[in-house]
Amino acid sequence: MMQRERWLKNGYADEPIAPDTDLKSAIETWKKEKNAVILAHYYQTGDIQDIADFVGDSLALAQWAARTTADIIVLCGVHFMGETVKILCPDKKVLVPDLNAGCSLADSCPADRFAEFVEAHPDHTVISYVNTTAAVKAVTDVVVTSTNARQIVDSFPLEEKIIFGPDRNLGNYINSITGRKMLLWDGACHVHEQFSVEKILALKQQYPAAVVLAHPECKSTVLALADVVGSTSALLNYAVKSDQQQFIVATESGILHEMQKRCPDKEFIPAPPNDSTCACNECSFMRLNTMEKLYNCLKYEFPDIEVDPQIAEKAVRPIHRMLEISEELGL
Repeated sequence: MMQRERWLKNGYADEPIAPDTDLKSAIETWKKEKNAVILAHYYQTGDIQDIADFVGDSLALAQWAARTTADIIVLCGVHFMGETVKILCPDKKVLVPDLNAGCSLADSCPADRFAEFVEAHPDHTVISYVNTTAAVKAVTDVVVTSTNARQIVDSFPLEEKIIFGPDRNLGNYINSITGRKMLLWDGACHVHEQFSVEKILALKQQYPAAVVLAHPECKSTVLALADVVGSTSALLNYAVKSDQQQFIVATESGILHEMQKRCPDKEFIPAPPNDSTCACNECSFMRLNTMEKLYNCLKYEFPDIEVDPQIAEKAVRPIHRMLEISEELGL
């Protein structure tokens, strides 16, 4: 099998790396030689976050990608994030370390079924979470992230009929705090669905002074236990500014790396999932990216993200609308 055919089959460049290779130094060298930048989501492992040029949530990554002058953008996250960057930067080469890094939330919203759902409600404005494929974004009026979802929803009149997809938990949360009755697609993130109410209650007994931070993709039963509900970046910013010393964190545990870096004297306790064998909740897709794959990704410029031009032309409009509204709102 030819080299590239093997890579395509595996979803990443699986070339062997010399055992004595200083991966960090080599990646920095490739970046300079190729005029490349590395963008990493907060849910990546700590070593990838540390070598990235920018670390952020979905909104911040999209905003950063839209203004970079780099020739190559390496997106260390999951596939839909790479698609979003490619849609925003069609003339740049966009790479991801592993094409297998998908998203359970995006998978819960097949584009053909969502398009049928939209067609069945022609009088509705369509708001889609950024955790969706390009094809879903193409039948969307405006994209949102957890950082700006409430504000963008509130930018529409209260009587506006809205379809919100695909995350039912985020949609339910927005409905509950705005008094709206948005029509929700029945999708969810497998990570945020798995948090254990019983185990969080046990942690609250063990750490009575701890503040519970929760992402709005969590179930309502988990959000009911939270002291603070917000996006990944909002939870981080709250922890940095808070006078409290202990925090129970109900979102993907990768964010604890940045929380601990920014607040070395504070204690962050990951909220556990229902699976009794694990003390924290990790996204298996996010963990597919490694320093070795990042090294090969930059060296061989593979895998690169391509989006069908006709889909990209439609999908870029709701993304630009999100960025424009976010700028107007100062987000």
